[in-house]
Amino acid sequence: MSIAALALDALLPALDTIGVVIGIKESVDNQLLVIAIFLGLGVGPLFFGPYSDSIGRKPIVYMGFTLFIIASFICVYAQSLEVMLIGRVLQGIGLAAPRTISIAIIRDMYSGDYMARIMSFITVVFILVPVIAPALGKLIMTQYDWQGIFYVQVIFSIIVGIWFWRRQPETLTNANKIPFSGKSFIEGFKEVILQKSTMAYTIISGFIVGSFLVYLSASQQIFELQYGLKEEFPYIFAATAFSIGTAIYLNGTLVLRLGMKRLVNTALFAFFFISLLYVVLFSSGINPPVGVLIGFFCAQFVAIGFLFGNIRALAMEPLGHIAGMAAAITGFISTMMAVPISIYIGSFVKTSSLPLFIGFTIAGIISLGIIGWLHWMQNKQIVTSES
Repeated sequence: MSIAALALDALLPALDTIGVVIGIKESVDNQLLVIAIFLGLGVGPLFFGPYSDSIGRKPIVYMGFTLFIIASFICVYAQSLEVMLIGRVLQGIGLAAPRTISIAIIRDMYSGDYMARIMSFITVVFILVPVIAPALGKLIMTQYDWQGIFYVQVIFSIIVGIWFWRRQPETLTNANKIPFSGKSFIEGFKEVILQKSTMAYTIISGFIVGSFLVYLSASQQIFELQYGLKEEFPYIFAATAFSIGTAIYLNGTLVLRLGMKRLVNTALFAFFFISLLYVVLFSSGINPPVGVLIGFFCAQFVAIGFLFGNIRALAMEPLGHIAGMAAAITGFISTMMAVPISIYIGSFVKTSSLPLFIGFTIAGIISLGIIGWLHWMQNKQIVTSES
C-alpha cells in the first residue's frame, strides 16, 4: 500500500516543472496528474479483486507491480498531457492490485474490531509515506530531475515486491476459491450492493476520500502559489500527514476499547464541525495566516485518521467470504465517487482555500445523514424482528 502513497505524493513538488514540460497552461490543471492515478485506483480493483478470489492473492499483486513499472516508464518519456495522464491512470490501475489485495488479505485473516486494529496499523504505513514523500521528491529533483522520481518509484516497487514474495504467505485457501466467471462477478456484485451497511459506509468513504483527495491535489497550489511557500511545502505536507498517522495509530489502540462504530460517529461529528467553524470564521475567502490554516488541516486530518481504517473495516465486515470481490467493489465505488468530487471542488481552489472547507462541510453533513439513516434502518429491523 505504501507504493501507492509514494506514487501520489513524491510527485507533488514536481507538478509545476512537469506541467511546463508537457505543456500545461493552467496551473489548476496540474491537479489532474494526482486525480488521474486515483481514477486508475478506482477502476483496477474491478478486475484484480474478483480474480484474486479465483487464483489467489499473491499472483495478483505481482501483476499489479508489473503494470505499475511499465506505466512509470510511460510517464518518464511523456511529452504531452495526454500521454502523462495515460501513464498515471495505468499506474493507478497497477497499484490497485496491491492496494486492494492488502485489504482482502487482512479480511482473510481477521474480523471485527481486531480487523479494524490491524487495518489501522497497515494504514499507518500508507500515511507515514506522505510524511517523507514530498521531501524525497524535492531531493530527487534537486539532485537529478523529475524523471528520477519515477525511477525511484520503480526501484521501491521491485524491493517491496521481492519482500512480499519472500515473507507473505498466501491467505486464500483452496476451499474458499471461487471460479472467475461473469456469473460469479454479477452474483458477488449484487450481494455487495444489497448489503445496506456495506453500501452506507462505502458511500461515506467516497465523500471522505473525495474531500481528502482535494487536499492532496490542491495542497501544492495552496501553499506554493497562494502562500508562496515553495521551499517549505514538503515540511508542511509532512506535518499534516503526521497528524493523520498519529490518529490512525491511536485508533489501533482505542478501537478495541470503544468499538468501530462509536469512533466513526465521533470522528464524523468532529470532521463536520471543524470544517463548519473554518467556513464561519473565514467566510470572506481571504486566507488566514498559514499557521492557522495548518492547524485547521491538522485538526481535520486527525478526524479523518479515525475514519479511514474503521469505515473500510465496517464495509468489509459482512463480506469475508468474498473478500476480494468486496474490496474491489467497495474500493471502486468510493474512488469513483471521490474523483468527480475532488475535480469539482478543486476547480474552485484558485485564490483561496475556503472552497476546500466548504466541500469538507458538505461531505460531513451528508455522511452524518447516512449514519443517521443506517441507525434508523437497523433499529427498525430490531423492532420488526422482536415483533
